[in-house]
Amino acid sequence: MSSESMTGRPVLSRRVFLKSSAALGAAAVVSPTSRIYAAGSDKVRLGLIGCGGRGTHDMTNCLNSAPNVELVAMGDVFEDRLVSCREILTQRLGPKVKVTDETCFTGFDAYKKVLACDDVDMVILTTTPHWRHIQFKAAIEAGKHVFMEKPVAVDPVGVRSVIATAELADKKKLTVVAGTQMRRISHLVAAMKRLHDGAIGDIVGGQCVRLGGGMMDWGPKERQPGWSDMEWQIRRWLFLTWLSGDFIVEMHVHNLDLVNWAMGSHPVQCIGMGGRQARTAPEYGNCYDHFAVEYEYPNGVRIEYMGNQIDGCTNRNDQRFVGTKGSAYMDFGRALIQGQSPSTHDWDQVSPELRQHADQIAAIRQGRHINEGRRIAETTLTAIMGRMSAYTGRALKWDWAMNASKLDLSPPKYEFGDLEMRPVAIPGKTPLI
Repeated sequence: MSSESMTGRPVLSRRVFLKSSAALGAAAVVSPTSRIYAAGSDKVRLGLIGCGGRGTHDMTNCLNSAPNVELVAMGDVFEDRLVSCREILTQRLGPKVKVTDETCFTGFDAYKKVLACDDVDMVILTTTPHWRHIQFKAAIEAGKHVFMEKPVAVDPVGVRSVIATAELADKKKLTVVAGTQMRRISHLVAAMKRLHDGAIGDIVGGQCVRLGGGMMDWGPKERQPGWSDMEWQIRRWLFLTWLSGDFIVEMHVHNLDLVNWAMGSHPVQCIGMGGRQARTAPEYGNCYDHFAVEYEYPNGVRIEYMGNQIDGCTNRNDQRFVGTKGSAYMDFGRALIQGQSPSTHDWDQVSPELRQHADQIAAIRQGRHINEGRRIAETTLTAIMGRMSAYTGRALKWDWAMNASKLDLSPPKYEFGDLEMRPVAIPGKTPLI
């Protein structure tokens, strides 16, 4: 069922949206006329790096998005996650799952072993965001096409790495697609085209709102005997800033990506605030549960973002842009343009999650270059800037964050053992690095 937005229009919840879209067949998004690929065979062989819930979900969609696609290698830090993922994918997709015991790898170096498999053409990167820039770099250096989930970093150092690797992918003519599926939702595509064609004139301001979805019950809440600090933190990764980037980066990057898309630019500066009032127990790590950020774009245009993850609060998930000739409202269900040139755009019921994989598979087969690496890196930094400002209480500029910030949240070493949890950030006391 859809809920009502604060404007009185129905809003399709993300859970309902994904449930309904995943049930749709791939026939609507896959062309049967794809050109032959790879020396007389159009088969595309996949490697999965990161076998948790997102990896299982994305691989299911990718294997369903196009014909003659197979999973041939898998890797994860944890054996239990790999085993579970392999069982689920085998049950769902049977003959499309060609992995063997010899092509399943575990440990911190599992991704390297997947990339060393010569028959892997493309990898799907769905480990926690901290590792994205490391594994993206290794995958492109290994000559693999890449689908990588958002966000692609948790700090400016990681963002710069992704941009450099994206440039290498261009040189190698490898495809790179990011998991920003909202850019492939039909009504948003149509509405954005109208915005860019001037339907509401020059954008002078707007709002980006994502409230609700408390995430209070996600993941293992209790540390099991025998789990080291490192293992506990990785298994509880969503609530650790070094692993997830905090929720503004890990989840609300989708919404901020829509803002950048509408504006045709990244912000030039921001100032933010936030904190934690509901998720305060030790199992909630060091992440916040609410943020509010003012992003300033070129020409002085300001977009106000607010988001939370607190149970019992009103749910709302939409974007609104105000222009010199009208306004635009967008949510998961439809987009509405009002003013001198009004129009309404409804979702066409075709899954954008299938479409994103179908687009990439078709591009690989046709030798057509797609590279979304820099774009998603810039959106990721947009979210990171908001978090950095809220954590420190300091305003900051894009150029400084992109080019000068030395913030690197990497742990001292990658091994199971002791790892002190960083303290919760306190505005005015946490330094801006």
